[in-house]
Amino acid sequence: MAGPRIPERIRSLQPYKPGRPIEEVERELGIHGSIKVASNENPLGPSPRALEALLRALPGIHRYPDGGAVVLAEKLAARLGVEPARIVFGNGSNEILELSCRLFAGPGDEVLFSSDAFLVYPLVSIAAGATPVKAPPRGFEHDLEAIAARLTPRTRVVFLANPNNPTGTIFRRREWERFLALVPEDVCVVLDEAYCEYVEDPEYPCGIDFLDRHPGLVVARTFSKIYGLAGLRIGYGVGSAAVMDGLARLRQPFNVSLLAQVAAAAALDDDAHMEASRQRVRASRRRWSEACAELGLDFVPSHANFVLVEVGSGKTVTEALLQLGVIVRPMDAYGFTEHVRITFGTEAEDERAIAALKVVVSEMHG
Repeated sequence: MAGPRIPERIRSLQPYKPGRPIEEVERELGIHGSIKVASNENPLGPSPRALEALLRALPGIHRYPDGGAVVLAEKLAARLGVEPARIVFGNGSNEILELSCRLFAGPGDEVLFSSDAFLVYPLVSIAAGATPVKAPPRGFEHDLEAIAARLTPRTRVVFLANPNNPTGTIFRRREWERFLALVPEDVCVVLDEAYCEYVEDPEYPCGIDFLDRHPGLVVARTFSKIYGLAGLRIGYGVGSAAVMDGLARLRQPFNVSLLAQVAAAAALDDDAHMEASRQRVRASRRRWSEACAELGLDFVPSHANFVLVEVGSGKTVTEALLQLGVIVRPMDAYGFTEHVRITFGTEAEDERAIAALKVVVSEMHG
């Protein structure tokens, strides 16, 4: 019996594959005590204040959450220096990416992004019926000139990641200013800043500072990374009141849970946890830089909480590390078949991952 017709563009999509859960790997391989350094999570976990807020909120989960996340919006707006009407919350920043694409792009339109960027960009573009257009990178970095050269009258959305996942690279203020000046005002520029809190480069352009320079700029951020709330799925977009009103009309009712809202609000107050998370990443960057130099492995200097390492065969090394109870991320889906992406962990996790990588590299090179 024939069922409803699924559009060809949907049947052609390759679903996003996240990092494998520890439980799945251990069950499959019959091992215990594994570590996961594959999904760019915060190894310190969530803020203690967030955990306390969650416990206080649990008795109220029989009630629907605040559909507009008003309390959280006011607190975040004060922190960012914008009006609450310029913020919309999503089920992770992924929902902000999807809503922005749905709002502005459809059949006959183009969505533009770098070919080395987050895999969700082409997924949401195709799902919206738009045509994804890829611009080549400059080495491991976004080439904003190449992206600007591919702007056409059909371009409705541009996705930019800063820092970029999976390379960890950034573009800087001068290049960004030149690019933004070239983008027509009727094009939505989605600046994905999921890892912005980890960046320490003085030339890094904070997207919030540029909101009034382009009416279609949407800055997408998340509580999944430095705030350690990935399991609660909460992110947000910041832009003009008009664009945010459009996103709000598209989002599902109660798209952000009560627990996500209260945990995020509490996490915003915990500056000590954020600074400890930054210090953890600083230490890991040094540790992995030294380890790669010792192993003779090339890597991409990262401004985020992970590192892209050239290992020869990403799939082979990933599978070998799994046997040693270390879960990393192969990069074949991004075209980096010779690389793995490794999330910075605790000191103990870093040391274990480095020791396992030494074993694997030694065995590969005989």
